[in-house]
Amino acid sequence: MTPKDTDAPHVGGFFADDPEAADRAFFGRVTHGDRRGFLRKAGLATMGAMVGGVIPFHRNMPAGLIPAALAQENVLMGKDGLTLLNDRPVNAETPPHLLDDAITPTARHFIRNNGIVPDDMDPAAWTLTIDGFVDTPMELTIADLRERFEVVTMALTLECGGNGRSAFDPPASGNQWTYGAVGCSEWTGVRLRDVLEAAGVQSNVIYTAHYGADYHLSGDPDKQPLSRGVPIAKAMTDNVLIAFEMNGGPLHPMNGAPLRLVVPGWPASTAQKWLTRIQLRDQVHDGAKMTGTSYRVPNRPIAPGEEVATEDFVIIERMPVKSLVTFPANGAEIGMETEVRGHAWSGDRSVDAVEVSIDFGATWQPTDLDPAVNEGAWQNWRADISFPQAGYYEVWARATDNTGEMQPHAIDWNPKGYLNNTMHRVGIRVS
Repeated sequence: MTPKDTDAPHVGGFFADDPEAADRAFFGRVTHGDRRGFLRKAGLATMGAMVGGVIPFHRNMPAGLIPAALAQENVLMGKDGLTLLNDRPVNAETPPHLLDDAITPTARHFIRNNGIVPDDMDPAAWTLTIDGFVDTPMELTIADLRERFEVVTMALTLECGGNGRSAFDPPASGNQWTYGAVGCSEWTGVRLRDVLEAAGVQSNVIYTAHYGADYHLSGDPDKQPLSRGVPIAKAMTDNVLIAFEMNGGPLHPMNGAPLRLVVPGWPASTAQKWLTRIQLRDQVHDGAKMTGTSYRVPNRPIAPGEEVATEDFVIIERMPVKSLVTFPANGAEIGMETEVRGHAWSGDRSVDAVEVSIDFGATWQPTDLDPAVNEGAWQNWRADISFPQAGYYEVWARATDNTGEMQPHAIDWNPKGYLNNTMHRVGIRVS
C-alpha cells in the first residue's frame, strides 16, 4: 500500500480499494461485534469536525465508509498536500513549499505515528493520570485542566528526530523523511510544570514517563507502540505544554486528539500523543523506544556503515540548528528578482543569523531574521535576491544559532538516520 518515494500519495485509491482496512489504519481498530471503527463514540464528532459540520444521516453510513470529502487525491485525513510515507502506522510529511506560513496550519502539520490511533477520542470522557513519585497522585479531566491551571497559547516547533533521514548514504532504516517532518503550530493548553507542581514532585525524581492511548501494531494490548520521557529539568520549563487545542480548534485526530504533550526543541517523539498518563520516575525511563538504538545516536563520530555497540548510543535531547527554504519551491521558474524566505530553529536555543547563497556556497548574503514570537517557536526569515543572468540556480540556506553552531554541508552518518541538519537547497530556473 505504501506509494513509491517519487509518487504523490493516491489516498483516494487507498480508501476505495479497501475501505474497512482504511478505516482501521487511519481511524482505529474495528473490533468484533462493533464494525463502526472510526464512527464509534466520539469518532462521529471528530469526523464531523473534519468535514466541517454535522452529518445528519450518519446512522445510515456503512461500516468502513470514509466521507468522500476525505477521500480525494493528495488529501490525507483532512490534511492538505502531505506526502504519505507509510500507512501502517500512518506517517506523512509536508513538502517545504507548503510550510511557507509563519504558523503551520493544522491541515499542513506532519503526521508521525508509531501505532494505531485509539478507538475513542471523546474529550468529555478523557482523563490524564499523574502518578509515580509525586506527593498527590491525580486523575484530571480536560475540564479539570482548563479550570485548575492557567491556559496558555504558544507557537511551538515540533520536528521528528528522523527528519532528513532519506539523505543518508548508506541508507538508514525507517521512514524516509526528506524535509517536511516539522511544523510550528499554535498550541493551547496548560504548562506541564504547573500540573507537576500541583502533584508535588519528590526529590528523587529524575525523569518523566509518558503514556498514550494508541495501540501497538501487533494488536497485543500488553505492548506499547511508544512511551518516552524527558529529564525532569526539561519537563519543568515554561514552554512544555499539555495541549488540548491546535491553531484555535480541536487537535487533529492524527496529531493526538484530544490531549497531547508538546515538547518543543526536542524530538517530537517525546511529545506523547493521545496522552493518558505521566509518571514521575527515579531513573531514566525505559519505555517503548527509550532503550536500544531508538532515538539514540553513537557517542562518537563513526564511519558510514560502521557497526556500533548498543551501549555506545546516547539519547537524543535537543534538536540541532536548522533552516528551511519555503519560497520559492524546488523546481520553480521565476524572474530575475525574487524574495526568498523560510524558517529557522535550533532546539532550546535561538537563531542569530540565516544566510543564503545562489552561487553554490562561494558567497553568502544575510537575510532579515525575525525573533521568535515566543520561546520554542521557529524564526521566520526573508531576503531579496537578484540573479545576474538567466539560467539554473540553487538557493542554499544556512542558520547559525546563539552559541555559534552553524548548519554544515554534511553531517556524520549514524545508523538510524537521526539529526540530519545539512543545509537545505532548492533548484530554480530563472528566465
